[in-house]
Amino acid sequence: MLQKRIDDQDSISPQMVREAKEILRSHLKRVGLKQTDQRNTILRTFLGTREHLSIEELHRLVQRKKPRIGFSTVYRTLKLLADCGLASEVAFHDGISRYEHQYNRRSHHHMVCTQCGSSVEFFSTEVTRLEREIGRRHHFLTTRHTFQIYGLCPRCGQKGTSLRPHVSGS
Repeated sequence: MLQKRIDDQDSISPQMVREAKEILRSHLKRVGLKQTDQRNTILRTFLGTREHLSIEELHRLVQRKKPRIGFSTVYRTLKLLADCGLASEVAFHDGISRYEHQYNRRSHHHMVCTQCGSSVEFFSTEVTRLEREIGRRHHFLTTRHTFQIYGLCPRCGQKGTSLRPHVSGS
């Protein structure tokens, strides 16, 4: 089981849900789609989570509220949420895409254990500064980034698994 994520707040307020719905509504209008009750239910359910969710996991949570919402509706809505910056995709060791909400959150990064799959979230102003610097250097307006480090957690590292550092050029 993946660790729960660090979040800046214990829960999301009704005002924040309204603001997130407005972000989604604006995006849907730009791409010629309508805001539906199903999409709003998926958004509210997703914003209420504190975990890195697969599409299947989010679908199960949504079905508890509205059993008639299908998997493909959840899939398409989650992609729309990612397109407008309310969600981001995170890839861990198992090859399953997971998503976490990004509404009103500080930028953070992940370290992922390639042995057991545990993850640690961390904050780094240096990575954010590097994103901006690289963007300026290439005359690119950056809007977001993903940064993940893979390796062994302390528990797996102590089990005697050898991890050789990556050396390039030889």
